[in-house]
Formats: sequence, C-alpha cells, structure tokens
Amino acid sequence: MLTVLLLIFCAYVWNVSEIDPPPVQDTSILSVQVAQPDSNLYTIGDNWLRKDQYGNYELYVSGKPFERGVKEGKLSAFLIADQEKAFTDQIKEMVPSTSYQKFLRYVIGFLNRDLEEHVDSEYQQEIYGISKSASDSFQWIGSNYERLLNYHAAHDIGHALQGMMLVGCTSFGAWGDKTSNGAMILGRNFDFYVGDEFAKNKIVAFYAPDKGHKFMFVTWGGFTGVVSGMNDAGLTVTINAAKSRIPFSTATPVSLVAREILQYAGNIKEAIAIAKGKEMFVSESFLIGSAADHKAVVLEKTPDDWDVYDPNSDHILCTNHYQGPKLAQQELNREQMAESASVYRYQRLQELLQGQYPLSPERAALVLRDRAGLQGADIGNGNEKAVNQLICHHSIIFMPDSLRVWVSTSPWQEGPYVCYDLKKVFGLKGMTKDAPVANYALNISADSFLQTAAYQGFLKFRNNKQALMHHLPVDTAATIQGNPRFYDAYRVAGDYCRDKTWYVAAANYYRSALKLEIATIAERKSIEHKLQECQKKLQAK
Repeated sequence: MLTVLLLIFCAYVWNVSEIDPPPVQDTSILSVQVAQPDSNLYTIGDNWLRKDQYGNYELYVSGKPFERGVKEGKLSAFLIADQEKAFTDQIKEMVPSTSYQKFLRYVIGFLNRDLEEHVDSEYQQEIYGISKSASDSFQWIGSNYERLLNYHAAHDIGHALQGMMLVGCTSFGAWGDKTSNGAMILGRNFDFYVGDEFAKNKIVAFYAPDKGHKFMFVTWGGFTGVVSGMNDAGLTVTINAAKSRIPFSTATPVSLVAREILQYAGNIKEAIAIAKGKEMFVSESFLIGSAADHKAVVLEKTPDDWDVYDPNSDHILCTNHYQGPKLAQQELNREQMAESASVYRYQRLQELLQGQYPLSPERAALVLRDRAGLQGADIGNGNEKAVNQLICHHSIIFMPDSLRVWVSTSPWQEGPYVCYDLKKVFGLKGMTKDAPVANYALNISADSFLQTAAYQGFLKFRNNKQALMHHLPVDTAATIQGNPRFYDAYRVAGDYCRDKTWYVAAANYYRSALKLEIATIAERKSIEHKLQECQKKLQAK
C-alpha cells in the first residue's frame, strides 16, 4: 500500500512540476545569428559579449523580454552549458546516489510546483528566450525552460531545506562624513559557494530593457536574477540570506525580487513598494542604496512579514541576521544570532569600518578583503567569522552618485577590482572591435596577500580539504602547517585519521580544533561529537 501511495505521489509531482513555456507572439529573433567581428568579441546587432583581460566576461543586451533573452542565450550559450555542468556536477558530488538524485528532483518539483505563477511574465519570457540556447544534455533534470526557471529558485531552496547558508554574505554602506568626499559608497562580498567550477566564469552584465531602468549586475550563465547590482538612477541592491524554515510551497525567488527592484525602482520608497508586493518562501535582507535619497536601508523580509531597518545615520551594516525592531526578536533570528557566525562578523565589520573612515573605494576593498577576527585576531584563513572567507563568488563596490562600480576578479576578491562607469558602457551604442569597456585607470590593485607564504599555505590546506571530500589521500602535516590557526585544518586532519581508524591522532586533532575560534555552534558540536566517538573507540580496545 505504501509503495502505491508513493507512486501516486510521484506521478502527481511529475505532473504538477511540468512547466509550460510562456506564450510569445514574435519569435523572429530566433533566426538572428551571432557575428564575430573580432577574435574576442561576439555581437548580435548592438548587443555584445567579450572577455576582459582579468578573466571576467562582459555582456550587454537590450530589447523586449524574449528578444533580450534570446540574444543573451545565443551570445553566452557556451557559458550556460559550462555553468549547468558545474552546477549539476556539484549536486552529484553532494548527492552521489542516483536514486536519491531522482528523489530530490521530485522534492524540488513539488516545492516548485507553482513557480511560474510567482514569476512575472516578463521574466518568464526572458528566461524562455535564454533557454532556447541551453544544452539538451541535461534533459534528465527537465526541459531547458523548466531547468533554467527552477535554477532561479536554487538559492532559496538550498538554504531553506538544509539551513546550508550557502549565501553567508557581508555588506555595508557609508555616506556624508563617513566617506572621503561625502558621496555614497557601498560594498559587499557574495559568499556563495557551490564549487570552484561554478565560480569560474563570472559575467558582468549590462541590461538595457525596453521598460524600466538600465542596470548592471554580476551573474553567471543562464541566470537573469540579481544578487548584486546598480541601475542608472544610482539605486543598488544586494541580498543577504537569513535563517528560514523549511518551505512547503514556492513563491517568488529572491533574486527575481531584487531584479524587479533594480529594473523598476529609482528610490528607496519605490523599492520597498515592489518588495512588499512579493510573496517569498525564504527570509532575506535586501541592502538598498539610493543616490536619490542619499542613504541606504535594509529591507528585511520573511515569508510572513517585513520590516525596514533604517539606522538614521551616515552608515549601515548587514550580515545574516535581522536588525529592525519587528523581526530582530523573531525566534529564528535569535537562533541565528546565537548559533551562527553572523554577529561576530558584524562586530568585526564595525571594527574595520571604524578604522577606515572616511571611506574610499580603496579603503572599502581593504574591509572586504580582511581575513582576521575581532581586534585583528588570527582566526585562520577561510574562517566564516571573517569578512573575507576566501570563498566568495564575487565582491563589489558601488558609488551610486557617480554611477561607478568596481567588480572583483579571481581568485575570490583577491584579484584587482575592475572599475566600470555605467554612463560610458550604456553610451557605447554597440561594438565593432574588441576593446576594454572598463576604466582600468581606476582599478583597485590585487591584494598583496597573493604574494605571501600564507596564501600558498592556504592553497595547500584547501587542496587537502578537497582531497578529503573526494576520499583521496590527505597530507595532514601540510594541512595543519598551511593554516595553523584555522580550526577546520585540524578538523580535516581529524576526519582523515578517523576514517583510517587512527583514533589517537584523530582525537588529538579534534582537541586542537576545539581550542581555536570555531565559526558556528553546529560545527563545534560536530567536532565534540567526533571526539567522543574516537574516545569510545579507544576505550573499547
């Protein structure tokens, strides 16, 4: 009887999770071909894609929703395929069982069963246009359109289902007396990690839609939602995840809420009005900076409620907990503040900013690159309690008053920050030969940390951590020597020794880890549990 019920449930989920593409009246754009006027430049009319000298891709698209989607898809088809492979490979690594992968597909299908009802037709058409260039190699997940639409909710489902906090970000803003010339400066690290390959090909996208504001944002192949961006009115949006309950139905993906704000809001009031009207199924903070208002606020939103945190000051900070009077005392938020790295990182951010005022883009980069703990303590490289966790997909600095933005280059936020002037980029009117579109003269230099022995040591630690995850041999000595103040180096060495049944060595590593600055309560409890397991094994001998 149970088997029959499961089969009926799976059939139901399969049926309700099938998503039909939106109707499109004019599909003539599908016949347009990509031109290559230069070795590193691809164009469709005045739309273009190129790769800069630092490794980031730069994309410009314009037009109506389906039209710009098709053009983006055609220009970046190879990036969409690479990104989807990276994403699905990471899923297979995290969930190696093929049967569980199929079950997961049913679960996600059930959660996203009404997704299209919560996505505006404009964005459905745009995603449908992009999907026309998606690879057919991933049909085992769903149709091209279903997959790309569902990927826009991946962030929401990931951190809600498992409390994964894949997006444990840090952001801030300053203006008035807190900046070198009184102009607004905002910065953020987007600490989203689903594997090195996923972060490999970043796209700095510039959109000129037929309706609303022109805007830029940092993204990846096939993804038209926004996690970090600024429009031509000097309005910025960045998102920071908050703790959420497990959802049982879908709503509007956070990135598409941020996208609509960026495209259709010119000030804070308009941004709040857009977000208020959206139903979301996870909790999120939106740091919104506005040149028109000459200030920034944090819009805090849960599936059930919302609030606006306005410090009524000349600066603002945001990590991964709520600060407004309405949501700060929410049970999940109190848990987040007590058990995660969010409060510690917030306090470190306060220290750093206090030492860097009056802020400039260069000083903002110093804050975003800081790897230390409170009062400059050495807590190891890669600690989640640090502002710079050495995992970020991208880091970005905005100056809304002048419409300038600085985007990080690999590795993480350690490479040069490349400066773009939105007025210059949107004034290009097409490209006929490959040439820089950024203002390299205003770039922020690479972090000197890249030239140190500590950086090389971190890479050795990281390689060994990856080896452990792939069940390969781990050099425990190199792991510890490469990052001696990071608790996770000892955890990695301990896990490897425990897998080898070397319980004495494993217990010693776990004890060492517990003496250091551990990022979260859950990680501390996990290490304590492993230590107890080793002690029981030794006592049983």
